[in-house]
Amino acid sequence: KQPTSSLARSKSLVMGEQSRSPGRTPCPHRLGPVLKAGWLKKQRSIMKNWQQRWFVLRGDQLFYYKDKDEIKPQGFISLQGTQVTELPPGPEDPGKHLFEISPGGAGEREKVPANPEALLLMASSQRDMEDWVQAIRRVIWAPLGGGIFGQRLEETVHHERKYGPRLAPLLVEQCVDFIRERGLTEEGLFRMPGQANLVRDLQDSFDCGEKPLFDSTTDVHTVASLLKLYLRELPEPVVPFARALWSWLNK
Repeated sequence: KQPTSSLARSKSLVMGEQSRSPGRTPCPHRLGPVLKAGWLKKQRSIMKNWQQRWFVLRGDQLFYYKDKDEIKPQGFISLQGTQVTELPPGPEDPGKHLFEISPGGAGEREKVPANPEALLLMASSQRDMEDWVQAIRRVIWAPLGGGIFGQRLEETVHHERKYGPRLAPLLVEQCVDFIRERGLTEEGLFRMPGQANLVRDLQDSFDCGEKPLFDSTTDVHTVASLLKLYLRELPEPVVPFARALWSWLNK
């Protein structure tokens, strides 16, 4: 059994409780631009009650403030060596949109019950939760080749060129090759939706740096839906805004 003092220390680190020692808290403004910000509720580790805080994601640190206009963060969570997991609502949490940040890195993304050493967070909606999970996952996995959904196209291609010449992301090449081989005669291609749960699982796999393979049992509509989802979530479309505007003005 872990000693109480050690357990408390590990909880404090994971929960991001800000140290009162000078120089221990990273300066938010030195970590680059804000990647995401918004209100979330965090659960206190002892009382189990919820506190609403303003969360700001910068670099690989997630800061939280008591109020949106505060300058000094109340605490922070270092995302290095962590994983983020969506949690299904339990009998005690119907309708709540929960996710947690817990210890664990590459290869440890199994969906497990709430970890006692995890930071438990609640978003205001399913979409808001998914956006936060994706943003945090991108920070955690981008250095390892993951977090590609919502990432700039050139950043993904630049990283993947480490493994050989490439003009498009591996996900795009893999989807296009599969569709060419198995889907060109399929009725309703890109119109009929694929299996939503499989699309989500494939998205999670690619976002976590994995390279899942498609086989004869893979539904071509699912692959087409995955490709559409990737293209839809690009920060800038394949045809950049500036080029599209130039083409429109020169009609």
